[in-house]
Amino acid sequence: MVKLSEVKISISTAIAAAFGFVIALLWRDIIIGYLKLGGLWQDGGFENLTGGIIATVVAIIITLVCIFGILYISKWGGIEK
Repeated sequence: MVKLSEVKISISTAIAAAFGFVIALLWRDIIIGYLKLGGLWQDGGFENLTGGIIATVVAIIITLVCIFGILYISKWGGIEK
């Protein structure tokens, strides 16, 4: 029989990994955007520096929300450091 604590640990690990993937994909797009501004990338990216700055600020906010989500879900799941 599966214990409830094992299920909580599995769920919290999966959710924390999902938050990590969101952060990674978000910053990947930011990096590609700045590479396009520098003429080093062809597809996607930002049209101008203002778009890049706005996207960076939004990425920082989303990253902080995801980090707090990871901390909260880790505490809920009982994952130890």
